[in-house]
Amino acid sequence: MNVLASKAQLRASFLRWALFMVPLVLLIGFTAGQFGGPNTPWFASLAKPAIYPPPAVFGIVWSILFVLIGLALALVASAWGAARRALALGVFAVQFLITQSWSAVFFGMQDMQGGLIVIGTAAVLLLVAIALFWRIRRVAALLLLPYLAWVGFAGTLNYAFIQANPDGGPRDASGAQTRVRL
Repeated sequence: MNVLASKAQLRASFLRWALFMVPLVLLIGFTAGQFGGPNTPWFASLAKPAIYPPPAVFGIVWSILFVLIGLALALVASAWGAARRALALGVFAVQFLITQSWSAVFFGMQDMQGGLIVIGTAAVLLLVAIALFWRIRRVAALLLLPYLAWVGFAGTLNYAFIQANPDGGPRDASGAQTRVRL
């Protein structure tokens, strides 16, 4: 027998997914940040482009974006029976993990060119995920637009760092450089 879910059941499903997805996204984002960050001598020695915002902005913006991302994922995850639901969630998961690897590449490996490749790949996959989300829940796709804007800004900022530091950043007198190899 086919029975449609009531509005209360749909809200409850969304709430359960949101209570799972928002903390999961925050945890993944926090964990990714542990693999490299701006508190290194290498980053401190880089010439900062004019568009580089105060460091506190990054934590605030990412926290807000992680909540929006979690809510968008909950909307799609709670759309049981929607065509391409699993594909949309899968594409988004791959994109999100690639985006979160940017810190390890840019800060940890001190590879600005690699960081630009990572963020460019993530932006393309995010566009695909947004298109897939749009077909399932338009509100979910709209919730991802600030994230897309921030990824675009991050790519622009990454490129500006490359332009300001074409040699990859200054090295100390011994020529040594601290790098994290994964």
